[in-house]
Amino acid sequence: MQVVKTLGQFIIEKQNDFPYAKGELSRLLRDIGIASKIVNREVNKAGLIDILGDAGTINIQGECQKKLDVYANEQFISALKSGGECCIVASEENDDIVYIDGEVSKNAKYIVAIDPLDGSSNIDVNVAVGTIFSIYRRKSTLGKATLTDVLQNGTQQVAAGYVIYGSSTMLVYTTGKGVNGFTLDPSIGEFCLSHPEMKIPENGTIYSINEGNYVHFPEGVKKYIKYCQVEDAETNRPYTSRYIGSMVADIHRNIIKGGIFLYPTTSAAPNGKLRLVYECNPMAFIIEQAGGRATDGFARILDKEVVSLHQRSAVFIGSKNMVKKVENYMSEYSAKTHDNEVEAKLEKLGVIGGID
Repeated sequence: MQVVKTLGQFIIEKQNDFPYAKGELSRLLRDIGIASKIVNREVNKAGLIDILGDAGTINIQGECQKKLDVYANEQFISALKSGGECCIVASEENDDIVYIDGEVSKNAKYIVAIDPLDGSSNIDVNVAVGTIFSIYRRKSTLGKATLTDVLQNGTQQVAAGYVIYGSSTMLVYTTGKGVNGFTLDPSIGEFCLSHPEMKIPENGTIYSINEGNYVHFPEGVKKYIKYCQVEDAETNRPYTSRYIGSMVADIHRNIIKGGIFLYPTTSAAPNGKLRLVYECNPMAFIIEQAGGRATDGFARILDKEVVSLHQRSAVFIGSKNMVKKVENYMSEYSAKTHDNEVEAKLEKLGVIGGID
């Protein structure tokens, strides 16, 4: 009889990987797991109650918030407040960082950045959505944590993960010691280890990109898409185009099957569209720990300087050799005309306009 290992058991077993920790990180991951179960319950019954559709508010990104976006945001913040292991929550849905001001929390060691419901435009059509989270240790040791504690490069992450709410619900995370996946067993209400030591194939045959924006893509991306479509038996081309429109769902599939997810700059989004803090950095950490690669077309995502909370970036992420190939095309055909870090600094100083 196979012994089932729960997320809680697995986290406790791995606690020794962090000699500086005294159980706080384990409890923090547990709190995120609990909140994701609550969100999963609401996602699964969304069609039965008045929770679908727009909430009537606009988030900092200029996007109309969905009701489940707001609900998921509230649940994760509430769980992190109750747990007491987190001093700041930075959420894609909030304009500013959220301070956790309890007696225990104000001196907590950890900061959480979160996209509570990735791919929310898919909610109303019953397509997989997800949650992305990232955990950092605060840098400051005295007084109240600040925004500076949040604006850390991706290399400083101590943990990152995502939850995918699909035909089954999975939580996938890394603490820098490989990637492991847990599937929610609704009969016992526990995440159980189902995908130990996940590895993404070095090569794949799937590319994921919104080809409807083809005309606006950099020339290097256009050349790469054409490369993917050419028939060549030696490299198993043409590749298959699969685009769900949920970063979590597309990348989760590519981790298992091999593939690349591309979200380049466009004429409308010259700095890229995805958020460096909430989406690109955590997913890059996971992919690299699974043996893959993540860049903005020119530089490693995790090395990018983070200078603003809602900073955006292009991202090319997935199987190592596929990402290297698109980087070659970008290097040859697309000059780096937009320096994201410099523009973000200028934006922070008020020299240029706000987020587009």
